[in-house]
Amino acid sequence: MEKFDAIVVGGGPAGCAAAVTMARAGLDVLLFERGKYVGAKAMWGGAFFGPQLRQLFPEFLTEAPFERFVGRHAVSFMTNGASVAIDFRSTALATPPYNGYILLRARFDSWMAKKAEGAGAIVAAGMRVDDLVMRDKAVTGVRVGEEEFGADVVVLADGVNSLLAEKAGLRRPFSAGDLKQGIKEIIELPRHVIEERFNLTGEQGAALEFVGACTRGLPGGGFIYTNKESLSVGVVVELAALQRARVTAPALLEEFKAHPDIRPLIEGGRTVEYSAHLIPFAGLAMVPRLQRDGIMVAGDAAALLLGTGLILEGANFAVASGVAAGEAVIGAKKEADFSAVSLSRYQRSLESGFVLKDLQTFRHAPGFLKNPRIYGPYADAVVEIFERILENDGTPRKKSFAIMRDVLGKKVGIGRMLADIWQMRKAL
Repeated sequence: MEKFDAIVVGGGPAGCAAAVTMARAGLDVLLFERGKYVGAKAMWGGAFFGPQLRQLFPEFLTEAPFERFVGRHAVSFMTNGASVAIDFRSTALATPPYNGYILLRARFDSWMAKKAEGAGAIVAAGMRVDDLVMRDKAVTGVRVGEEEFGADVVVLADGVNSLLAEKAGLRRPFSAGDLKQGIKEIIELPRHVIEERFNLTGEQGAALEFVGACTRGLPGGGFIYTNKESLSVGVVVELAALQRARVTAPALLEEFKAHPDIRPLIEGGRTVEYSAHLIPFAGLAMVPRLQRDGIMVAGDAAALLLGTGLILEGANFAVASGVAAGEAVIGAKKEADFSAVSLSRYQRSLESGFVLKDLQTFRHAPGFLKNPRIYGPYADAVVEIFERILENDGTPRKKSFAIMRDVLGKKVGIGRMLADIWQMRKAL
């Protein structure tokens, strides 16, 4: 049986970050990716926020295949025939090194995998890890078909459906209430058309999010990200809510694309890619045990994702966790100790950084975001408030506060609204 210092399972941002970190330190690293190539099975909305990629790859701005930088954020509350948007732009967003980057995972993951190979890791694509090799309750390698590969440590970064993490006893099976279903199309449009429609210049891009009618009032939302010559268009909806409502995510996506605010933005485009993905969304309560003897779990496989309604961040958590896992293996290698106690430096690193601190800070957000009033009555109320404030029918006007009180009282109820504000205060 061939032996490595570390085996990484999964070629996404977490797995590649772990492989790069360990290979740069001189460790013998083998990375398995079940897709035909790294990035083949990746699905991302998608924007990456934060400095983690620049810290891992100082050459990121000049070498990485990012589509555009995020120069505009907008959140829209939608009814079937109208919408109200909060549209944020800032010169700070348009100043290098930028806060956010719009990426296409197929290209970007492939680039990261090449960086791992350049650092000395072996990347084995088209190979599925079927099982873990155990000895005395410690993980000592993996099984691919009939062949076994040994390792001092296995890093699981194989996504939200990680059966290996369950086999290792690190986590329980996730339930439909823990997950959201993401579905996305890549729609090709000429670059100049995208820039005209979204009022963009140069490498500037837009990250647009939508709440309300785009999901028929179910917990979730729609999104559009502007690439160089295409749009990433999709919806994300709680899986349990889809099951209860007996509606499919593809049906919601078609309705979203047909909305009068969305249809002109994608008109004339050609769908060239279609993908779906489950997203861990239950926050801190969903994070499993992160390590045991000879094994760690990172990225989506560890449910390391932050959603607060206004932000949805997972890729930066994946990269940060991959780096932390890689550094933990480096430390364990120096001590020749790969026990759970030794590898617990991984969890301590996540606790001292932003990953687990942010999940702790927003630990109540997942529960708050299950409130169906956010996606139905409140979205409807925001639109009606603006309609009535702006309406001129020749009669004397009411004060804006009186309109807000009337609409919210009718759509939500003052008691429910006060309870929701209290919950929001705790969650956000």
